[in-house]
Amino acid sequence: MNKQTVRDISIKDKKVIMRVDFNVPLDKKTNAISDDTRITAALPTIEYILKNNPKKLILMTHLGRPDGQVKEELRLNPIAQRLQDLLKTPVKKLNECVGEEVKKAINDSKEKVILLENLRFHAQEEENDPVFAKELASLADVYVNDAFGTAHRAHASTEGVAHILPAVAGFLLDKEIEYLGKALEKPEKPFAVILGGAKVSDKIGVIEHLLKKADVLVIGGGMAYTFLKAQGINIGRSKLEADKINLAKQTLDEAKKKKVVVALPIDHLIVDSIDTPTRIEITKDQNIPEGMIAVDIGPKSIELFKNTLKKAKTICWNGPLGIFENDQFAKGTKEIAEFIAKLKAKTIIGGGDTASAIAKFGLGKKMTHISTGGGASLEFMEGKALPGIAALKDK
Repeated sequence: MNKQTVRDISIKDKKVIMRVDFNVPLDKKTNAISDDTRITAALPTIEYILKNNPKKLILMTHLGRPDGQVKEELRLNPIAQRLQDLLKTPVKKLNECVGEEVKKAINDSKEKVILLENLRFHAQEEENDPVFAKELASLADVYVNDAFGTAHRAHASTEGVAHILPAVAGFLLDKEIEYLGKALEKPEKPFAVILGGAKVSDKIGVIEHLLKKADVLVIGGGMAYTFLKAQGINIGRSKLEADKINLAKQTLDEAKKKKVVVALPIDHLIVDSIDTPTRIEITKDQNIPEGMIAVDIGPKSIELFKNTLKKAKTICWNGPLGIFENDQFAKGTKEIAEFIAKLKAKTIIGGGDTASAIAKFGLGKKMTHISTGGGASLEFMEGKALPGIAALKDK
């Protein structure tokens, strides 16, 4: 899958409209941006475009879930301000994203960088309405998509516009295609997959797709207890998806057939209550006593996982191995993250909680690639075509 990038087209004296993912967390009390990672991630593409003398660079994004209504607290003013500070270039923020007034404001503006208002104030954005897509497209001459976090959605700004204007990938999107697409298509072997997080159901597609390629499968986090239960092991009050026990059995059988090495936790950190624990213990083995809840992998499991991963040349990780947000339950995720950061392997981190965990432990710079999209990276790892990428021009 080779897509043209912004390097492959001429942007001099052209109006460029670019889909970014500035859906950043805002502090509920002050409405200030609490984490600007998504804004800084788009800067290389923005700066490259500006260096190449476009007539205008028009940025569009969504923020939150306004459900087609104008919500004052979801206006993009704080984002425009932060972007201006980071770019050290004036940014003109408009209060609407389509219409004649928007066109006029773009043409009249002295500023080169323009940020349109929250796309999702219009229900037509998520409906991929062709008229709305046409209105967005009419603002510019070329389209750049650098919003991997929404590439799995066929929305007007991610897919609709791409069918109307010459459409290419930004650098961030290109990097995701490179690592999540190509590296996982033909991984350097041994190829290890680490899966965690709360639910088996979220990862079924990933397991099925990657079992065809993986040499090693390490399972931790909330989903591990359904796999243990499938083997007849007591899991106490730990997270269980009872309707997925058979699927877990089938997965383990399939892995055995394909000679994939599977590592499951062999001990656990357990508590009597997640929020207000009075007992915190480590189990002797895989079994979890009645009434207790597993919240992390135990020390023996950490050693087992390290041994299982040490020879890997490509590691793909999606989903934390415990409730890492709580420092008391973060040891498993942290130690495995630190361990793979030191290996001479290609380390690819799926977005969402896994990316948050890597950031929390300050290991971001030590990983080969950290995906910027949670749902999008999962779908990409399942081998699905993402509409926002499929619609771009091929090389």
